[in-house]
Amino acid sequence: MKVLKVKISDVKTNPKNPRLIKDDKFKKLVKSIQEFPQMLELRPIVVDENNIVLGGNMRLKACIEVGLKEVFIVKADDLTEQQKDEFIVKDNVGFGEWDWNILANEWDTDKLQDWGLNVWQQSPEIDYSILDDDLSEQMSDMTNGVKKAIQIEFEAEHYEEASNLVKFWRERQAYVGSMIIEYLKSEKNKL
Repeated sequence: MKVLKVKISDVKTNPKNPRLIKDDKFKKLVKSIQEFPQMLELRPIVVDENNIVLGGNMRLKACIEVGLKEVFIVKADDLTEQQKDEFIVKDNVGFGEWDWNILANEWDTDKLQDWGLNVWQQSPEIDYSILDDDLSEQMSDMTNGVKKAIQIEFEAEHYEEASNLVKFWRERQAYVGSMIIEYLKSEKNKL
């Protein structure tokens, strides 16, 4: 495939493109093009035979915002209408995942944020001291026969799985608290 440099006015946005980048993320895209315009030649906009964008709609809009007069394109002029639609969606699907461990240890967080990646926020230390207070006497009258709850923290990547597991067991009328207690006891006994 040959990369071509064309007038930006010759390239048309695709009204069928279902992917949007708005507000702060769009500003970050504009900023990234301003700071690293060479990226556009390395990752050209993909267009069909009529110069309608199949991949890079938001980049085109950001280029217009920046005030560029020309953009780099690659023509995909041999695709069927179904292939064009498929390309539009597949080009915008994020199949991969970030390796947060590598990002945290090998990359500069500020640069990642500048480049448009939404990175983690350092969470404040959690104060567990309230859990050490024995409130049982004050609560005994109110809690007779009532289940109590405690909060358990999960890393973001485990939260959905944990939530689904709790829901699974609750739907089966299982007492999740006893399951957790039994597991924690067995782990403690291993020490």
